[in-house]
Amino acid sequence: MFDQTNTTGVPPEYRPLLDPPAPPVTAEPVPSERVLELNAEPAANPKGTAMGWALTIAVAVVLTIVVKTFILQAYSIPSESMVPTLNVGDRVVVFRLNTDPARGDIVVFDRPANDPKTSPSDPDVLIKRVIGLPGDVVESRDGEVWVNGKQLVEDYLPDGTTTIIDTPITVPSGKLLVLGDNRSRSFDGRIFGPIDKDLVVGRAIARIWPLSRLGGL
Repeated sequence: MFDQTNTTGVPPEYRPLLDPPAPPVTAEPVPSERVLELNAEPAANPKGTAMGWALTIAVAVVLTIVVKTFILQAYSIPSESMVPTLNVGDRVVVFRLNTDPARGDIVVFDRPANDPKTSPSDPDVLIKRVIGLPGDVVESRDGEVWVNGKQLVEDYLPDGTTTIIDTPITVPSGKLLVLGDNRSRSFDGRIFGPIDKDLVVGRAIARIWPLSRLGGL
């Protein structure tokens, strides 16, 4: 006999078993304290911020002093002795760590003792070009500079520049012979002789003013 209540025609033992429906999932409420903890940003510390700025400014000032005192320094050109390379009023940057220049370098140096000031307005430092190194013999022939028997190529001078050196100059050990590029208007090593290398402040590496003449040296 068949079960009269079975309308599917499938015996009970072959019917699939169904899991009971799962209970609805309810989100656990987040405590208000936890919400505040997740969303809140740390408040700025005015005292800490001020100290940070003060430290930054102090470091910048120290670095500026160090750079200006020991590394780079700007100088203004006071005379015509280096025209046309440097005009009166030009400003140059001097690399103070270079106190052992090569021939052709432009250097700033302390005024030598045998070239005293003639007025209070005279500068304490001078700027010229290195021509003679220790051991060199420097002379002029037909208006050209000769070093150790060879003509010195001075392509930084205008065409037609004449250099007069009355007698050959021998550069002693530890000294440099410096001349201005404006040979006819430069009071330089032809007058006060070779200078001590210890007087060299540094090498002029760039012209920074006026902007129209900005460039390396």
